[in-house]
Amino acid sequence: MGQLTSKLSGLVPSEARNGNIQVPPTIVVSDTDSSASEHQGSRTELRRASVYSTIDLVPQLEHYDISLPNHQMRSRPSLEVLRNSYGQAEEDGNVPDTESGAVSAPDVGQEGSQAKEKEPIRFGWVTGVMIRCMLNIWGVILFLRLSWITSRAGILLTWLIVAMSVLVTSITALSISAIATNGKVISGGAYFMISRSLGPEIGGPIGAVFSFANALACALNTVGFAEVVRDLMQEFDVVMVDAVDDVRIVGVITVTVLLFVSLAGMEWESKAQYLFFMTLLVSFSNYIVGTVIPPKVEKQAQGIFGYSSDIFVANLTPDWRGSNFFQMFAIFFPSAIGILSGANISGDLKDPATAIPKGTLMAIFWTTVSYIIIPVTVGACVVRDASGNISDMMTGNNTDGCVGLGCARGWNFTNCIQLENCQYGLNTNTKVLGQLSGFYYLITAGVFAASLSSALGFLVSAPKVFQCLCRDNIYPYIGFFAKGYGKNDEPLRAYLLCYIIAVAFILIAELNTIAALISNFFLCSYSLINFSCFYASTTNSPGWRPAFHYYSKWTALFGAVISVVLMFLFTWWAALITFTIIFLLFGYVNFKKPTVNWGSSVQAGTYNMALSYSVWLSGVEDHVKNFRPQCLVMTGPPNQRPALVDFVGSFTKHISLMICGDIIKEQDRSHDATDMLVKWMNKRKVRSFYSQFTADSIRVGARHLMQASGLGKLKPNTLVLGFKANWRESSPESIEDYINTIYDTFDANYCLCILRMMDGLDVSERFDSEVNHAFELDESAENEEQKSPQTKTADDLSDGGDEAQNKTVFQNDQGKKTIDVYWIADDGGLTLLVPYLLTRRKRWHRSKIRVFIVGDEQNMEEGRKNMIALLKKFRLDCSNVTVITDSERSPNPKNLRRFVDSVAPFRLHREEQEGDSVSGTKQSTPWKISEKEFEAFRLKSESKVRLNEIIRRNSQNAALVLVSLPVPHRDCSSALYMAWMDTLTCGLHCPVVLIRGNQQNVLTFYCQ
Repeated sequence: MGQLTSKLSGLVPSEARNGNIQVPPTIVVSDTDSSASEHQGSRTELRRASVYSTIDLVPQLEHYDISLPNHQMRSRPSLEVLRNSYGQAEEDGNVPDTESGAVSAPDVGQEGSQAKEKEPIRFGWVTGVMIRCMLNIWGVILFLRLSWITSRAGILLTWLIVAMSVLVTSITALSISAIATNGKVISGGAYFMISRSLGPEIGGPIGAVFSFANALACALNTVGFAEVVRDLMQEFDVVMVDAVDDVRIVGVITVTVLLFVSLAGMEWESKAQYLFFMTLLVSFSNYIVGTVIPPKVEKQAQGIFGYSSDIFVANLTPDWRGSNFFQMFAIFFPSAIGILSGANISGDLKDPATAIPKGTLMAIFWTTVSYIIIPVTVGACVVRDASGNISDMMTGNNTDGCVGLGCARGWNFTNCIQLENCQYGLNTNTKVLGQLSGFYYLITAGVFAASLSSALGFLVSAPKVFQCLCRDNIYPYIGFFAKGYGKNDEPLRAYLLCYIIAVAFILIAELNTIAALISNFFLCSYSLINFSCFYASTTNSPGWRPAFHYYSKWTALFGAVISVVLMFLFTWWAALITFTIIFLLFGYVNFKKPTVNWGSSVQAGTYNMALSYSVWLSGVEDHVKNFRPQCLVMTGPPNQRPALVDFVGSFTKHISLMICGDIIKEQDRSHDATDMLVKWMNKRKVRSFYSQFTADSIRVGARHLMQASGLGKLKPNTLVLGFKANWRESSPESIEDYINTIYDTFDANYCLCILRMMDGLDVSERFDSEVNHAFELDESAENEEQKSPQTKTADDLSDGGDEAQNKTVFQNDQGKKTIDVYWIADDGGLTLLVPYLLTRRKRWHRSKIRVFIVGDEQNMEEGRKNMIALLKKFRLDCSNVTVITDSERSPNPKNLRRFVDSVAPFRLHREEQEGDSVSGTKQSTPWKISEKEFEAFRLKSESKVRLNEIIRRNSQNAALVLVSLPVPHRDCSSALYMAWMDTLTCGLHCPVVLIRGNQQNVLTFYCQ
């Protein structure tokens, strides 16, 4: 520490040491020697402060690396720390440690030494990617099928097949390179890239299918090796059981040995791949040398004549013999599926962002060179048909009747050509590369190396991809395989699972059908990788910043499309099976909706679409046919008024906008509380936004929310309140605040709904938390709550089961109950639209709407017919219309007395009404009701009492009652208007909604 301090002091100018210049100090948290720290590059904490403050740090890598363990994670000071601790920190010169789980300096040193001892094996781009990809691309097709493809398709079309395959793989490699360099890539390979780009809905199915395809590819390559071993044994007359069982026995033994190599760790697996790679190089060199060695008589009898121009020209063009171009393409293309081998072990690479692009592209280049060289060399040296019989050598120069290129070289293969039973030559002999080479068994060794390296590569890739899938918890019951062991986090359990799958398909020993599925699985992965690159490029997300720039979104799209086309061209039924599996797995993930957030490009694309459509909608004029009740619901914390949330959600879900507004009077709720409330709504399957606003009163908060909520045309047009049931016991100021909120709603040209429940809306009394009281419980509910000894916290409500979710009446099936609509005043049609939207829901679809209107007895039938005709024009399925003819009768004296008693505490006393004191009293206490005002509104008050009697008479068994809300007169005091609303809705056991439109049409019977 002292050495470092002296060094730093030597670097500071004398003016700074004298106090003329202030240099931000470097805060060192370490007891280790500075040179040792620099040498180790360990976790020694050199945390330099910025010029603004000693606690305001300069940018550091640890602040952004979310993949670090918790004890190594660094967090910058929060804004609160910078604001509140500024002065104290300046005086002390210390940086407050805002990290969780910080460790002391001695612990750092110990951890550094332990990390050095347990450093996992990491590979560079050559060993980890290029060699691995080349080994998987150089499969048995190179040695056993490429010469036969050349015979059928000809040299030119074989080059075209190679070029088309390389085009697909190169475009995919460019897309992989772009995705791999757009941030840190951990284990999981192609699955990790696709899932983090397109989200779990697409990534999950591909991860499952891709892991299974790798396991099947391991089985296929093992069977290919076993068949070569069986053929070699038959040459020496060695048979264990029979031809089929010998393949099974050799295959199981081989895959078991490969499993032990894999279980030994990546270091041993890498050494085995080195051995296979060197064997392949020697084998390939042996072939090239063999092409220039003059052939002996035995080789000439097999159709091998060395380089010849006429043989080369004859083999340029195709000779299909019953096959076609796409069959040859389908046979060759599986040799190109190895380009993901390096990406699949991305967690074992030193620098995946550098290794994957460089290694993959170099592997494609060198393997392409080899795939171009072999067709032209074998096509220039070997004829298509030969008998292999030395007796077919011609002794004289007479070539009459001789057919084939062998005639000019003294060989007559006419007989086998005409009978189509030639055993040698390019067309029938799959071992021609070995026969053409310098030493035959070196080619056999190359076949062994190619098949075993591919099998080993797939055996390693499948478990690592599957381990990453298991750790993401997208599918159930597979978490057991997520556990890793050792310094390289080896998925031993997944290794055993892959081994079991491989053995099962090896025992089948007939994998032609499965081979078609594997090609389709890999092509599907290529398609989605390319689409991931294209989609991420088109979203214009600021987070899409790949360091690899040599790609194009249009080439990526072309690669995605051509991969799908090839799937159907190769084997259409396998393509259908592949897509069926993908869609089934996709459907499961989409239904379960796992709680993961990877910042996928789908999120960016969704944002772009939402933004574009919102801007587009802003330029579209409103039309009555497209009116939707877009609701701002004053719920407070939504989990404490679930009935209000469920009611509005019943007619807005999948139809219109819903915003739950929460007005906070004190800053007593954290961001975690907001997240909890959003999770509660998601768990309840409520499609709503949640918006908080800090204000001194409900009225101020509601007014600001009405002005500021929404975006463009996606703005609320309807305010939904809960009824203030305890208004008689509340303070007059709170009543004035509540009624003024209603006034502001109409002033803002909003529609208004007020919901009243018999048991109240506010369940906050059941919790230990305090909320704003915009509306309260009914007295009956309060009494019930006082009897209940159990209480729950808000957290319990969010995290609990169905009981904690507080099931409300709006979540029940309403059966054949009625929805009674008292359309007392024409508000534009909102009073009818809301119940119609309710009946479109499954829980309400059997409920019938009954409409009640006010009329006189003389014209009752005519009024009823006119209303039915109007409802038919509105295309509303409602023919039950009742005309109320006794609304003008005097109310029951008992009910009227109850109303008078309810407003008595708010009336001015006699002495307060004398002289000029009335106006002054009204200004200081606007909620007070003067005698003059009471008498002026007496008839209106009596009509409300009478209407309530009618509602109670007709709607006692209704599921829901909607009543037109009277518009408050400006001279009407808040207490009197509150009493009117209370009187209209009291005495009913079902939910009651006071509803009022903004006097503009929301229903129309015209098309335009």
